[in-house]
Amino acid sequence: MYIFEIIAERKIQQAIEEGQFDNLENKGKPLVDDGLDLVPEDLRMAYKIMKNAGVVPEEIELRKEIVNLNQLLNACADEAERKAIRMKISEKQLKYNIIMEARGKKITDIEYMEKIMDRLK
Repeated sequence: MYIFEIIAERKIQQAIEEGQFDNLENKGKPLVDDGLDLVPEDLRMAYKIMKNAGVVPEEIELRKEIVNLNQLLNACADEAERKAIRMKISEKQLKYNIIMEARGKKITDIEYMEKIMDRLK
């Protein structure tokens, strides 16, 4: 593996000397935080690919729906509608809990998931 490091370093040094890095788009600017610091390292690449493709993991989509339904519930005055919304929230929460359990995650990781949701918006 050591030989590959030497070759890579030489190629990088050669590119620097030729000025190939002088006109990079974000030169001198800090890297953009992708918000995946809390995602386990083995899942980061998959989440990044899904984010770039506009796909959201199912558990995040469910959390988003639960939050939206809770906001709707808070704004709703009709008791029959409130009951229907509560039922939808329960169904989504159950599905979310099953997914999280199957993935070996604690159900109490809601704050973590909400942070990811905020980053993916």
